Amino acid sequence: MDGKLVARMGAVIFVAVAVTATAIEMSRKEEVPEAWSSGRTPQETADPLRDALIRCQALGEEGPRDPACRRAWAENRHRFLAPGSRPVERLPDVASPIGDVFSPQPRGTDAQDHAPTAPSTPQINEAR
Repeated sequence: MDGKLVARMGAVIFVAVAVTATAIEMSRKEEVPEAWSSGRTPQETADPLRDALIRCQALGEEGPRDPACRRAWAENRHRFLAPGSRPVERLPDVASPIGDVFSPQPRGTDAQDHAPTAPSTPQINEAR
């Protein structure tokens, strides 16, 4: 067979496959994507504070001026920061390493003697 004939047949087959794939894709019915569930179950008793906070969020810049929003935010802070809202069990204290960089230096010592040194990096002009 001639090379030109093989090339033409290949092009015709490619175009036929492309047209068929396009026709199949166009004939498909569009599926409505499922809403992603958050994994939460709807609660039977609605939280009025949550509803108020969502309403205040939707207000945008008017939210800080709305007295109801201020009350809702104050209640939310109280719920979150109240002494009884924190867990009873405390996290274990971790001993800080000796010579911590962020700890203050004792008076009378030279801070440069105890400070860690950073590795020197070549400057752009030094590399040439």
